[in-house]
Amino acid sequence: VFQGQILARRFVGQETRYEVEVKTPYWHHFPLVAREYLWVPNTCDCPPLREGGEYLLMARRHVNYERTLNRILLQDDGYARPWTPREDRLVREAARHC
Repeated sequence: VFQGQILARRFVGQETRYEVEVKTPYWHHFPLVAREYLWVPNTCDCPPLREGGEYLLMARRHVNYERTLNRILLQDDGYARPWTPREDRLVREAARHC
């Protein structure tokens, strides 16, 4: 779970790749750097992430069977909401209980 700002969007095959500036990492099982690529397995703007927008994102690390691909994937069951101070407060409160 992290707060990120969408810097760019690019369609690659049947997927969408977003370049994201990681603003605040809240809770994560893998290290995040200042800029990451976030992959979405479709090209239909689902979820609708706009360039320049800030979002609270819950994604997972995807490593393929051969271990040649390691990326951050926002799946259909992931979470992407526009970032607001309220979202920030809710995530910080939930982190105390997890």
